[in-house]
Amino acid sequence: TGDYKRHWGAYGNRPDDEELPDYQPGEEAFQNFSGPVHALELTGDGLLYVADRTSNRIQVFLPDGTFIEEKMIGEWTISQGAVWDIERSWFADEKWLFIADGHNKKVWILERESMEVRGSFGRGGRQAGQFEWLHNIAADSKGNLYTTEVNTGKRIQKFKLISE
Repeated sequence: TGDYKRHWGAYGNRPDDEELPDYQPGEEAFQNFSGPVHALELTGDGLLYVADRTSNRIQVFLPDGTFIEEKMIGEWTISQGAVWDIERSWFADEKWLFIADGHNKKVWILERESMEVRGSFGRGGRQAGQFEWLHNIAADSKGNLYTTEVNTGKRIQKFKLISE
């Protein structure tokens, strides 16, 4: 219907528009999203994964805003942050999450149930399989991943699933 339902901030808190200082590794996590929420992914079991890019974290919610858990990715990353986009595997079990990290120029692979990092691929560069300005990630039903790059990257790459 397009009717407004609700909104919330980090940890399910009431949003606060107060400007926050830059993220610093090792300091206490911000209680609000530190920059624009950069991406989200809704899974078949009703969980909403939110990319808080400049705080290097994924927060998981129920659709009503109830906070479930948080996972830090590339927590040493400063400046532009590590969590640029989130995608799930499109197999029936939605076992994997793929995180586009434009600052560190890689794709992180997380096991969705445990939220543990199980691997990554990519590095900085302009050759096949490298990333200059990784920005978005998408998956298809065959397990292939597609990435886009912005700024001077200006391309799409396809990565084929070899095995699960």
